[in-house]
Amino acid sequence: MAKASTSLPTRNPASAAADEARERLRQALPATVTLLKQRQADQIADADIEAYVALNWLEWHGGGLRLTITGSNVCAQTAATTA
Repeated sequence: MAKASTSLPTRNPASAAADEARERLRQALPATVTLLKQRQADQIADADIEAYVALNWLEWHGGGLRLTITGSNVCAQTAATTA
């Protein structure tokens, strides 16, 4: 009979880095939304904008950025966990 493996599965370093980047973006989203409301999107890093759009948290609309429903939900969840 074969012995079952007792070792823990190893985590892909790229996946861990992606998770950390996503968490950083999640924490920064409320401040990003504030900058958008103040029409200061130029203060948001281009790479962050691309990541937010890829996550479907922000979208381009008429030449400007706006929060998506998903992004709004992420903001609400972030506010609930910090309150």
